[in-house]
Amino acid sequence: MPRIAEQIEQIYRQVIHRNPGEAEFHQAVREVIDTLGPVLRKHPEFADHKIIERICEPERQIIFRVPWQDDRGEVQINRGFRVEFNSALGPYKGGLRFHPSVYLGIVKFLGFEQIFKNALTGLPIGGAKGGSDFDPKGKSDDEVMRFCQSFMTELYRHLGEYTDVPAGDIGVGAREIGYLFGQYKRITNRYESGVLTGKNPQWGGALVRREATGYGAVYFVDEMLKVRGQSFEGKRCVVSGSGNVAIYTIEKIQELGGKVVACSDSAGVIYHKDGINLETLKRLKEVERERISGYVKEHRDAEYIAGGNIWEIPCQVAMPSATQNELDGESARQLVANGCIAVGEGANMPSTPEGVRVFSEAGTSYAPGKAANAGGVATSALEMQQNASRDAWTFEYTERRLHEIMKEIHRSCYEMAEEFGSPGNYVIGANAVGFIRVAEAMVAFGLI
Repeated sequence: MPRIAEQIEQIYRQVIHRNPGEAEFHQAVREVIDTLGPVLRKHPEFADHKIIERICEPERQIIFRVPWQDDRGEVQINRGFRVEFNSALGPYKGGLRFHPSVYLGIVKFLGFEQIFKNALTGLPIGGAKGGSDFDPKGKSDDEVMRFCQSFMTELYRHLGEYTDVPAGDIGVGAREIGYLFGQYKRITNRYESGVLTGKNPQWGGALVRREATGYGAVYFVDEMLKVRGQSFEGKRCVVSGSGNVAIYTIEKIQELGGKVVACSDSAGVIYHKDGINLETLKRLKEVERERISGYVKEHRDAEYIAGGNIWEIPCQVAMPSATQNELDGESARQLVANGCIAVGEGANMPSTPEGVRVFSEAGTSYAPGKAANAGGVATSALEMQQNASRDAWTFEYTERRLHEIMKEIHRSCYEMAEEFGSPGNYVIGANAVGFIRVAEAMVAFGLI
């Protein structure tokens, strides 16, 4: 046992040495490999084949310049990224994020997580991530179009439905996907629908894709609650964020009988003790693209807390659905003290390592993002299936497939945690399931 622990620590030190200054990537690697000791004891061949070392090194990292012209005629320069991390189970699959915070460390953390998340779906997709430090906020449609066209002019040569299939992420919605696909189509002279997912359903997109990450996270947490003999019915919930993931998390919680009393954005928190009005929230964020503070203008009984901490609001179920490291140890202790029994991550790595430890020690059911928010990429894979078969599925059929996939992810994580002597620990279960599926394929393919 000490020998395996020493091997893992040595691998982690090597990752830090080879990837300096990439704190988020270091954190993601540590979170996974620290749980793999029991897996290596059961499968010593993975250590012999240096699977962990190979998984931690991306197959390909692409960084490129993105020049574009704003509406004033001034030239702007951004940086583009695509990290094609692992293709053992299928073509690279993962979103594009357009946000000022994007740098190589963020993209690598997201791509590393994507390997295991995609493996958990049971669908044939590898792991990747990409994006740019471009900020779509405050930009005109024409500026966004010019940026997307420049971005795709470089990236297109690395993509293909059998090679790498990007989707959207923060800052990349249907508008951006449309511009990106249009430029890909123009350059390649191919209507290759399966090269991008998150498309408009009118031209090859899947119904439910917009709702999928939020719906899927709620389905996973619902399964966790069932293990405890409970359900969402009557539960008081908080959901951080107010973007795509948060909105459809709230929608599905309400459908299952829960009451969401708070949501947030980067400027503050809305607390509505009678429950968030979803119609108002959707209009503010999806139509008017306004800050969440506008919610109180229509709901006088709601409270807007500028710069507030949503995790201080008492709840039984918490769904962090905004961004990485938004829920730290202190906030986790506050949630536990206020009676929170379940946490489901709609965002990628929103809980810090200390926060995760607090939940584990308190016996709070905790669903890590790689399992809980896998519904988005699962539905992207379903979109790829529809594109490959030149078919179009109904909303009901696609949602049923999504529900089945999330139930299966929960079952496999739960059973794997028990197999490795950690019942109820979904972190260990998710990491082990995802890692073993990828590792077995890598061993089968030889040293490549």
